[in-house]
Amino acid sequence: MAVERFRSIEEMNAARVRTGSDDGFERFIRHCARYRSMAPRVRLRGVFKFRSLAEAQRARLSNRSAPVRSDQDAETIG
Repeated sequence: MAVERFRSIEEMNAARVRTGSDDGFERFIRHCARYRSMAPRVRLRGVFKFRSLAEAQRARLSNRSAPVRSDQDAETIG
C-alpha cells in the first residue's frame, strides 16, 4: 500500500480509505484450507470393534502417543 501525503487535515478527511479487494471471509476460508492441508487429521473417526481386550488396549495406547489436534479429539480418547 502506497503512502499518501496530505497538506491539510481537510484533505486527509476527504481522502477515501483504501481496502483490499479480497473479502475478509474468503481470506479466512483460504487460510483454513491451507491449515488443513498442512496439518491433516491424525486419527480415523468412527467406532471400531476389537477381537480382544489386549488389541483394544494396544490401539488405545497408540492413539495416546499420537498428537491431538483439538479438544474434541482429546475427548474421544478418554
